[in-house]
Amino acid sequence: MSAARRPLKSLGQNFLVDGNVIDRIIQAADILPDQPVLEIGPGRGALTKHLAGRAGRLVLIEYDHALAAFHRDQHQDNERVTVIDADVLKVDLDALLSESPQKWNVVANLPYNISTEVLFRLYGVHSRLARMTLMLQKEVGDRLAAPPDCSAYGVTTVLLGLWFDIRRVFVVPPGCFHPSPKVDSVVLNFIPRTAVRAEVGDEGVFRSVVKSAFSMRRKTLANCLKSAEFAKTVDCEQLLESCAIDGRRRGETLSLEEFALLSCRVTELLRTAQP
Repeated sequence: MSAARRPLKSLGQNFLVDGNVIDRIIQAADILPDQPVLEIGPGRGALTKHLAGRAGRLVLIEYDHALAAFHRDQHQDNERVTVIDADVLKVDLDALLSESPQKWNVVANLPYNISTEVLFRLYGVHSRLARMTLMLQKEVGDRLAAPPDCSAYGVTTVLLGLWFDIRRVFVVPPGCFHPSPKVDSVVLNFIPRTAVRAEVGDEGVFRSVVKSAFSMRRKTLANCLKSAEFAKTVDCEQLLESCAIDGRRRGETLSLEEFALLSCRVTELLRTAQP
């Protein structure tokens, strides 16, 4: 099988073809000797051939069956390379990454159509990661670095910001891909923090608070929180009053610290309500 076959639009395939960009991504990944590396969506292998020569172990997750077979053939003599022919959204990442006692370096040119879902999956295994170098649609990257009270600020901004320091490395123009997308991309470094940016109580509660706050962007915070599961137990008006947060505000105006304050209070109230 040849890796040169036509990209599949249905899978959001835009293959990286610019050698200078490839070199810069590998440099940004800063792979340490013997470090395990996970590449999501290796495509034709523009990054893979460089990663295979540096990683202590390299795991490739490729949804395209033909490309997975291509990589299996290309690396059949390298016992350090494992190819997983699967949808990354259905792979048990925690079980996979737990196979190594070392923390993983993740490198990926993420398909635009699943990038946000993949980010949430990676957020869920942050404790097993040493570093991530991800290429995303620039609009998604801008969202991750957005300040409160702007249209780009959202769920991913708050959740990823809790456990990662995020830095823009460089912007990648459409001409660096085949086929060329209609928008710019951006390469970001995600460095997991050793401690949360703000104490949130229960992280499951924190996710629920954040997601409900952004569930209806035109609605007030008080109305949005009422859609959360915890609202069956917690009086949201009293919750906001106890945290000195005006319920007439909208979710996108809250800082991460304010979300953390709400989460801690909800966690406390739910524990108190338990029989």
